[in-house]
Amino acid sequence: MLTCDKIALMNRRGASERAASLDAPPVDSVFRALADPTRRRVLERLCRSPGSVSELAAPFAMALPSFLDHLRILEGCGLVRSRKIGRVRIYRLVPRRLRLAETWLARQRSLWERRLDQLDDYLMALKEKRT
Repeated sequence: MLTCDKIALMNRRGASERAASLDAPPVDSVFRALADPTRRRVLERLCRSPGSVSELAAPFAMALPSFLDHLRILEGCGLVRSRKIGRVRIYRLVPRRLRLAETWLARQRSLWERRLDQLDDYLMALKEKRT
């Protein structure tokens, strides 16, 4: 059962998480958005073409307000943009923001490839010493 103290603590945690996300580098918000499978599936769908909220929400068994939270997160980090046409809100992918994650991953890959090459050289040197 939720008490007033627990609710207050949850509200404080939520506020601190929101404040932390405002201070976080843009790549952090992109990875945070990509961490959720629902949001990844929405992005995969938007790779084909823009879509309305109802089109995007159709494959998911969740309440519309919950789905809208996913869209807000995607839009908040810049992975999607929306525009209202009449009474319909249309979302489209912004691939430029995915490059933040791609660039970060490429730097990490390069770093670890260098480290593994150095380890390989070291192990080969040890092996040669033994023989």
